[in-house]
Amino acid sequence: MPESVEQWWARRQWSKGQAVPYAIGRYRTDWERYPVLVRQYHPDLNHGITLTQIPPAADVYLVWQCDSGHLFVATPEEQRSRPGGTRRRSVWCPQCAEAAAPRAVKVPEPDAGLHVCGHARDLRRIENDPNDDRCYLCRRLDRETLTREQLVSMAAPGSRVAVSAANSTAGKFSWQCEHGHPTYQATIERILGGRRCPICRHARGGADRVAVGEAFVSRWAPVPASAAEPELKRRLAARLDVSLDANAVRVAKPFHAHLEVWPDILIPELKVAIEYDTTGRHGLEHVGPREESDRRKDRLLRAVGWEVVRVRCGKLQPIGPFDVTAGGVTDALVDRILGRLGEIRGELFVAAYRR
Repeated sequence: MPESVEQWWARRQWSKGQAVPYAIGRYRTDWERYPVLVRQYHPDLNHGITLTQIPPAADVYLVWQCDSGHLFVATPEEQRSRPGGTRRRSVWCPQCAEAAAPRAVKVPEPDAGLHVCGHARDLRRIENDPNDDRCYLCRRLDRETLTREQLVSMAAPGSRVAVSAANSTAGKFSWQCEHGHPTYQATIERILGGRRCPICRHARGGADRVAVGEAFVSRWAPVPASAAEPELKRRLAARLDVSLDANAVRVAKPFHAHLEVWPDILIPELKVAIEYDTTGRHGLEHVGPREESDRRKDRLLRAVGWEVVRVRCGKLQPIGPFDVTAGGVTDALVDRILGRLGEIRGELFVAAYRR
């Protein structure tokens, strides 16, 4: 259970028998890749203990101060996991994050209630047929191709789904498609209205046309996040006689509602993906949950026969066996990447593609 920084430090002093159980700078490398956290932490608010003396996995409450001056308490694990899927500095502060994206307050309609069948009432949806006192959901169930049994069969294991008086059309439930893809959230109304598995829908846009492990051009792939990726691709194209047009690889398991992943650079002839990672403008990229997502992407690629070389910039540490650290795109970096390609596929094989 987390404890205050004073209690935690005193207990470490007792267990290690030292006045300074962790030397200053011991965990500097672990914290360097979280520049926002380094800026938010103040030793004078935490019993004079510096951040480099605290293990990132320590179960201790620390006091932090955001750029706006808000003080809040959080453990190192909570802070390292805080960025989530939002790309702004305010997510590092609970108060700023709440102010930036306030929760919507749902005001019930004056005529809200329950129909005789038990489903939520929505008078706007039955005005067109005043002689039909059935609710919107019941009428959709009668005329849609999905029957009640088919609808319930789509419910994910463990999901509380049944078309009965206990469920409102406004509630979201877990569903899975006939291919057994991981569950997704949707209302019963959207399922009846044609909502289907997003993984299958995205796959029909490209991934279904290629075999697992094959590289292809996907319309879902995002544009480069910075000018560094195109520049690195240009330098590699000048050194290797390979095609760098593909931007996606078909994988066997879903990755964020897609059956494909989008590395920065793909070399199909060698089956090697190259990623260019930085912490980004606000220090939010490729840290915390984003790093876990990177690791999962790498596992999916390796599972279909690909290998990954990550260029880790700034204070980011390698997370794979062939990663390299760099400060920018240079000819020396390209030489190191070519060396990694030789380690992965063999020097003679890579030499056949050198210009």
